[in-house]
Amino acid sequence: MLRTRLLTAAVLLPAVGALVVFAPGWFFTIFIAIAAIWGFYEVAAMTGALHIVAIPLFAVVGGVPLFGLLYGGDVGWLVPVLVILMMLALVARVAVAGGAGASRGPRLVFIGAAYVGVLFPYFALLRNGPGGIEMLLLVILLVVVSDSGAYFAGMYLGRTKLAPNVSPKKTVEGAAGGLIATMAAGLLLFEIRGGSWDTGPVLLFSAMISLLAQLGDLAGSALKRAAGVKDSGWIFPGHGGLLDRTCSLVFAVVFAYYWSH
Repeated sequence: MLRTRLLTAAVLLPAVGALVVFAPGWFFTIFIAIAAIWGFYEVAAMTGALHIVAIPLFAVVGGVPLFGLLYGGDVGWLVPVLVILMMLALVARVAVAGGAGASRGPRLVFIGAAYVGVLFPYFALLRNGPGGIEMLLLVILLVVVSDSGAYFAGMYLGRTKLAPNVSPKKTVEGAAGGLIATMAAGLLLFEIRGGSWDTGPVLLFSAMISLLAQLGDLAGSALKRAAGVKDSGWIFPGHGGLLDRTCSLVFAVVFAYYWSH
């Protein structure tokens, strides 16, 4: 598991960093659009909705907000917050009743399509805005630190299960370790870059990124549990699908966008 995580980071982080830093804005927007369309495919495959009848649902619930946000701009925080709350409600339901107790069928397809269609555009909205390249890179680094901190703290100190029906290996101690590591990394990164934020905002921002990264990870796991699958897809052989690799980032990116606007 550790070797897999390190290999994934070694391969993906430089490629993602180069894309974020060097890609023209229009190219990055198209890249996110294509990634989201692939995300729709993974949701359809997970939920058994790979048939022509589901196309209108994906088009309306996912496609309309996807292209509306990418090419029309931000419409306010209410819609993404409602989608995040919908995903967290799914987490709560799976945590209490397990995957068998979650809603399947069109309702789960609706949740997955809205998750991708409404939230994925914020990668482009954040990156292509003023100071967006630096902010997106910061979020990615902090999320990696949060994930790594939670992993190592959970491995060595983990005793109390966090949400066993959602993600059996996550522990309360691991979550706390990820939070502490991210706050420390936030202070270090802001010190290195000579940022103008005071210590309080830096700690708050870093803590929120870690919290939302961990909630996003749980949301991705809950979606898979409800769908009855282990991985969201196969695009990264041995590492799962696109949604597996991005679930920790999505909520955090939305927060970072509204923090900086």
